[in-house]
Amino acid sequence: MKKLRWFPRPVSVVTLGLCLTALALSSCQKNGGGSGTPDADDDLTDITYAPTPYTIAKPAHFPEVPVPADNPMTAEAVELGRHLFYDPILSGDSTQSCASCHLPSGSFTDNLAVSVGIDGIAGKRSAMSLLNVAYATNRLFWDGRSTTLEAQALLPVEDPIEMHNTWPNALSKLRQHETYPTLFRKAFGIASKKDMSKELAAKAIAQFERILISSGKSKYDLFKLGLGELDDDETDGFLMFFDDGGQFNLPDAQCFHCHGGITLTGNQYFNNGLDDISNVNDFPDKGLGIVTGNPNDNGKFRATTLRNIALTAPYMHDGRFKTLEQVLDHYGRHGKPSPNKDLFINQIGNLIPGSNPVRYDTLSVQHRRKIVKFLHTLTDTAFVNNPDIQNPFK
Repeated sequence: MKKLRWFPRPVSVVTLGLCLTALALSSCQKNGGGSGTPDADDDLTDITYAPTPYTIAKPAHFPEVPVPADNPMTAEAVELGRHLFYDPILSGDSTQSCASCHLPSGSFTDNLAVSVGIDGIAGKRSAMSLLNVAYATNRLFWDGRSTTLEAQALLPVEDPIEMHNTWPNALSKLRQHETYPTLFRKAFGIASKKDMSKELAAKAIAQFERILISSGKSKYDLFKLGLGELDDDETDGFLMFFDDGGQFNLPDAQCFHCHGGITLTGNQYFNNGLDDISNVNDFPDKGLGIVTGNPNDNGKFRATTLRNIALTAPYMHDGRFKTLEQVLDHYGRHGKPSPNKDLFINQIGNLIPGSNPVRYDTLSVQHRRKIVKFLHTLTDTAFVNNPDIQNPFK
């Protein structure tokens, strides 16, 4: 049995519970989305404002989580964000929440090829996983159209395909709610219900999303820390994933070029050969090119995290592949031709000796099976079962 180990490093995961006063929790409606009688007095200053600094729990081998200076983490804001994330009150008809498309069981995806909004209209892209989204420092969404989590949180509410609401209407419901004015006061120290704003709502949702960090307890993480081993097939898959299998006569799968770093996403945008395209203007979905206006960015999409990838099927921006095996079949055959396809996709496999131009063979069924088995070592059930990130209305 091949035994590869990292030198162990101590793990110290900071755990800080989310907390609110008993009064605030007892007034929350179990199913969310309710509204109470508007208070004639908008003043909130009789409610104590004493925010508790919040330390994001993360594995010791993960870097510090980036937090913007204008949105410091507090337990009260995280809890407000958790309520807003799971509450359908933000949608036009109070039927759909952020969590409708980002469920813990799917590693904060909805396991649909494309998501469907409140009017039954299907979008054109799959919901991305929010696992470790706090580390996504190079824009957000498949096409990179938002620069920060705060900016991202503003968009679904007014998207006509998603929540199909307006922020003035959403804020009106929040101000009339029996609980949310108190939660906003405790989170941000506002003096009046009139001070409740979409910007503060987005800050709270962003704070909740920043705590969606891996537990560090996946089989892969334990292996990296020297606390566990991979079996022979998982080891071969690992070696091919990171192009380190030459000593064992294993081909390079080139995966880590687009799915590298601690979160196993390159934090970049790629054309991964999904469509047979001869002209970059012919992509059915231009992806990043829509945002940048650069034709060479057409057909490029953000590389997803591969952590918990076994829980997030179907795959790709349009959910075209139902299984990891289908994904590996696509890459193992070098994808489809297009002018701006990432070069590493054509270099998957072993170099064919004497080929001119240089060509690489395909990954065998056995090789693909081993890579899939390695990908299953990235499953982090401790994360998806973390009580701090579950629906507060259940």
